[in-house]
Amino acid sequence: MVDIVKAMGWNYVSTVASEGSYGEKGVDAFTQLSREAGGICIAQSLKIPHDHKPSDFDKIIRLLLDTRYARAVILFASDEDIRGILNASKRAEQVGHFLWIGSDSWGAKNSPINQLEDAAVGAVTILPKRATISGFDAYFTSRTLENNRRNVWFAEYWEENFNCKLMSSSKKDDSSRKCTGQERIGIDSKYEQEGKVQFVIDAVYAMAHALHNMQRDLCPENSGICPEMDLAGGKKLLKYIRSVSFNGSAGTSVTFNRNGDAPGRYDLFQYQWNNVSGPGYRVIGQWTESLQLNIEDMQWPRGEQDIPSSVCSLPCKTGERKKVVKGMPCCWHCEPCDGYQYQYDEFTCKLCSYNMRPNANRTSCQPIPIIKLEWHSPWAVIPVFLAMLGIIATIFVMATFIRYNDTPIVRASGRELSYVLLTGIFLCYIITFLMIAKPDVGVCSFRRIFLGLGMCISYAALLTKTNRIYRIFEQGKKSVTAPRLISPTSQLAITSSLISIQLLGVFIWFVVDPPNTIIDYDEQKTFNPDLARGVLKCDITDLQIICSLGYSILLMVTCTVYAIKTRGVPENFNEAKPIGFTMYTTCIVWLAFIPIFFGTAQSAEKLYIQTTTLTISMNLSASVALGMLYMPKVYVIIFHPELNVQKRKRSFKAVVTAATMSSRLSHKASDRPNGEAKTELCENVDPNSPAAKKKYVSYNDLVI
Repeated sequence: MVDIVKAMGWNYVSTVASEGSYGEKGVDAFTQLSREAGGICIAQSLKIPHDHKPSDFDKIIRLLLDTRYARAVILFASDEDIRGILNASKRAEQVGHFLWIGSDSWGAKNSPINQLEDAAVGAVTILPKRATISGFDAYFTSRTLENNRRNVWFAEYWEENFNCKLMSSSKKDDSSRKCTGQERIGIDSKYEQEGKVQFVIDAVYAMAHALHNMQRDLCPENSGICPEMDLAGGKKLLKYIRSVSFNGSAGTSVTFNRNGDAPGRYDLFQYQWNNVSGPGYRVIGQWTESLQLNIEDMQWPRGEQDIPSSVCSLPCKTGERKKVVKGMPCCWHCEPCDGYQYQYDEFTCKLCSYNMRPNANRTSCQPIPIIKLEWHSPWAVIPVFLAMLGIIATIFVMATFIRYNDTPIVRASGRELSYVLLTGIFLCYIITFLMIAKPDVGVCSFRRIFLGLGMCISYAALLTKTNRIYRIFEQGKKSVTAPRLISPTSQLAITSSLISIQLLGVFIWFVVDPPNTIIDYDEQKTFNPDLARGVLKCDITDLQIICSLGYSILLMVTCTVYAIKTRGVPENFNEAKPIGFTMYTTCIVWLAFIPIFFGTAQSAEKLYIQTTTLTISMNLSASVALGMLYMPKVYVIIFHPELNVQKRKRSFKAVVTAATMSSRLSHKASDRPNGEAKTELCENVDPNSPAAKKKYVSYNDLVI
């Protein structure tokens, strides 16, 4: 019966037993064997009392329905109790719900299911293999009251079989007719050879063989029972019984194992309803030490085609683990392996390694896809487009300045620092391509070098210019002596020293932390593993980027301070105001950059947003400087060459005096424009005046 349950795939069954040794011991044996076999849980174990009432069977059905998923019910019950259970299932309108597994007490009998056939459809029963013993029918049907007086129970059988009364001491009712003694078995009553006749005969022969072997060993010279056999005791006789081996009445071998059990040989039946032949038992297999079951011959109630289920919990889906209910190994809850977990076995979910994610059905892990910023991405197209326009414009400006290198406008703008500044602007545009290029050691090295270098060169040149202007006019307020270090060579030296600080920092960075590429799995490790991506990037943190740009930002702020200080210098004499506007705009750009850069540090789009923000900010910074400082000059050089002429020479003192007076009058001349005041002052300076004829340093090509 355990093998049948396992073959059906059932793991959750109930048992019902008639009170008494047969039923209770049968259920105990089934429970023990199912525990040893594993994988079978007993949902309920119920007993039918001796003095049962119909309500007792109704209660049993109600209790069985409390565990509805345990549809299979193991029955060790008498015929009467089987009928009571089937009747109760009909009253509860549960015909077809329960899957009955009957013991050999049910077998292939019709009496337990008479007029209850619909409730018994699908029941699987077992019956020990038996054979009809030839000659026994003729012997037994010839037995009468006269020739079978030695059997003390035969008279009682006679009364039951023929429903009559033999004597006044009989247990039959007084209303029963009296037996005549002329009744004949099989003629005046139904007769069918009892299925256990074979086993009774074999049992008698087993005892006979055991006594024979015992007598042969203990007293072979005697015949019959000898004193040694009387003293042998029951244990020794049991040993001889278990040792017998002979061919039984049906021609099969009769032996016993060490537990005293004969080899099990069972036929398996199922009660089926056939529209052609009607209801009846059908052989569906046999059991001889192992189960042989023809599942395709089985029929289930309610027209079910597949084997009905009798399980506590349905199998978990792929990617789900079983959480077993305590004390019920056949019952569990299914819990999905969520997040980055995969199903390690049916009871365990395990976390994938940091660079892996679960596959679609969560049975294993697979590598997380690696991404980088692609050239065709919209996040890259916009900054690349701006950078290309900027590079073209920068090359155009540089070519124009080289072509008109000796013209007054080019010379007046400070050729040496202009070319340095244009180089820095060019590098600010170039960094866009390095930030988008596929990271490798070479690209990462160039990123470290050029990330802050372009801005550093640009703002170092602008700082040198504004500082020079500031020193010239501050010195002019005190004396006519020119300040130190204002020659082009000195300016280049100052600019180079400022740039060398940036390069020194980069060199130290290379030594302390050599450039390398990494795959960042945390940046885009989303809650949904399907969207997780590893980001191929240079081993540069956000803090390192800011530190690399920090020196350039310091130069930019310092330059802005000088631009503010020189804002009152007349525009006719220097680039202070364009530089000032450039620095104000640049500061606004970078003030907007910093919150965007750090505000997206936790975003899944961090790679794209930060790279695009950084490159666009650098492009805008370069474009502002290029547009405000150079485009007006290029416009004059190309479209108004008549303005690109040498203005009259002024002494250093005259220039400074004009600027000083202009600054003072700018607060008083509220009734006319500052430009007129400045122009008037500048134009009224006479180089041939006595003041101009004093000793002074002349700067014919002075660049302010």
